[in-house]
Amino acid sequence: MTKERKLELDQDEQIEVIKRIDESLESYIEDDAASVLAGEKKRESNVSVPVDKFDWDSFEKESIYEADKNLIEDLYGQTLSKVIENEVVEGTVVALNKREVIVNIGYKSEGVISINEFRYNPELAIGDKVEVYVENAEDKKGQLIISHKKARSLRSWDRVNEAFDKDEIVKGYIKCRTKGGMIVDVFGIEAFLPGSQIDVKPIRDYDIFVNKTMEFKIVKINHEFRNVVVSHKALIEAELEAQKADIIGKLEKGQILEGIVKNITSYGVFVDLGGVDGLIHITDLSWGRINHPEEVVQLDEKINVVILDFDDTKKRIALGLKQLSSHPWDSLDANLQVGDKVKGKVVVIADYGAFIEIQPGVEGLIHVSEMSWSLHLRSAQDFLSVGDEVEAVILTLDREERKMSLGIKQLKSDPWTSINEKYPVGTKCQATVRNFTNFGVFVELEEGVDGLVHISDLSWTKKIKHPSEFTSVGDILDVVVLEVDQENRRLSLGHKQLEENPWDVFESVFTQNSVHEGTITAFVDKGATVALPYGVEGYVALKNLVKEDGTQAKVEEKLDFKVVEFNKVTKRIVLSHTKLFEEPKKEEPKERVNEGDSTQKAVKKLKANLEKTTLGDISELAALKSEMESNESEN
Repeated sequence: MTKERKLELDQDEQIEVIKRIDESLESYIEDDAASVLAGEKKRESNVSVPVDKFDWDSFEKESIYEADKNLIEDLYGQTLSKVIENEVVEGTVVALNKREVIVNIGYKSEGVISINEFRYNPELAIGDKVEVYVENAEDKKGQLIISHKKARSLRSWDRVNEAFDKDEIVKGYIKCRTKGGMIVDVFGIEAFLPGSQIDVKPIRDYDIFVNKTMEFKIVKINHEFRNVVVSHKALIEAELEAQKADIIGKLEKGQILEGIVKNITSYGVFVDLGGVDGLIHITDLSWGRINHPEEVVQLDEKINVVILDFDDTKKRIALGLKQLSSHPWDSLDANLQVGDKVKGKVVVIADYGAFIEIQPGVEGLIHVSEMSWSLHLRSAQDFLSVGDEVEAVILTLDREERKMSLGIKQLKSDPWTSINEKYPVGTKCQATVRNFTNFGVFVELEEGVDGLVHISDLSWTKKIKHPSEFTSVGDILDVVVLEVDQENRRLSLGHKQLEENPWDVFESVFTQNSVHEGTITAFVDKGATVALPYGVEGYVALKNLVKEDGTQAKVEEKLDFKVVEFNKVTKRIVLSHTKLFEEPKKEEPKERVNEGDSTQKAVKKLKANLEKTTLGDISELAALKSEMESNESEN
């Protein structure tokens, strides 16, 4: 063996080879000692050369070592295993450092592998058995080239499927984060670790697991796409189930335990009781109202809880936190009684009322009907908002049931106690329109004082089908008090009564057989309505709409009409166009003459000033009436 070859071998291997060579030489010397000695003596007797001129180089070439060199090499070769390239073999780690791992596969030289190929196994140590792929038995430098990564890659899919079938636990190296979880190196295959499968408790920071080696269980394999899903949570769930069964078996209602806040949701808090989780519902966190559990506890906080209930079958545990302290109602001032005034903050508000927190955990309800003396239906949001500081009067107090009702309208005097003095019959005032009904308008004179204007009391002349035709919600309406019912808290109001009744004047204007010009506005049942002067309407039957030429009158057509009937009480004027030409011609001038009397003069005078009468024109009608009465007295 040459000096260069010895330098390539490991120190221990060199020592082993030297030992084997020595043993072979010793055996050779013992077996052929006689022949060797004989040959040496013969050589000495035949050759006589001075020592100083002896050719030692030639002697070495023909020495015992040269003669049996092939034998020694064969003996050394028998100690080495046969290596086949492009195959996977098992080797032993004989040395390692921060950069390289030296693996002995029984060949004449060891293989060197980068430490990066063993990142998944940081616990690698000398003496461990590893699989390697033989790339080259001997390169140009005589070095064995092997790879652990390629060996794992070739065997990985089979090993993954085998581990999945046998439900084995495997080790994996977490390479990096990805959307929804982590990428794990398992047998050289990149497997997916969902975030929910890292641990039994929610993980808030995935980065702390990167570059770590952990144990996993293969839970799913997609052979078509060669996808592998692993779980670390599955390994510890079995242990936790056993722990849960043991813990639940020892639980008792009312028992106080220490736990760690594991998760916080909008509806409650999950607490780890040491292997089993329990839930504190948001209503059991505090005696007072809270918007979110984070107002009371924080993640990873250690808290004491009391067991309220548990289910052995479903392994559900209901916990309580507020139950560890006394109920706030027990500390409520014993001197409080109905009629007392209290202050508090609005914590919850609904359409029907508002809850006022008098002190933490002690609430009272102000019903919407106790917020205002008004009978007008409104929502509680019209009066209060969450967070408002209010003063209220205690209306009812039940300490056993822990209920309290409050009122704020009681802080003001009831306006109905002095309604007769403030709003006697005939009082004229302004009111705000609040809402409508088919029969009238509800108005508010002041806070707590509502009244009704009946639809028939809106106008003297207009026939109103619905109050919305006359006014709108929020409008200011002038009214006069017609009737007061203090006991039933009712006010009857009127609007048309603010002016004199024009029908007193119409009685003298639209006398029977008088003729007036009118416009047909619409056809109704068996007749039509006619707009007459001064904003008043009349009714004409269909048979009385036939014109002199035999045709039927149409809508928007202006014609002369004769008053057939006038009823002041029912405010009804019956007209006819046909009767103007059906009656004898000779009577017509007489009628016209009669109409040309004092009444006709007054009508013409009023027509010159007004085209159409409104409620504001009642004063003109009153003047017309006075003039007519004076003319009659002179005659």
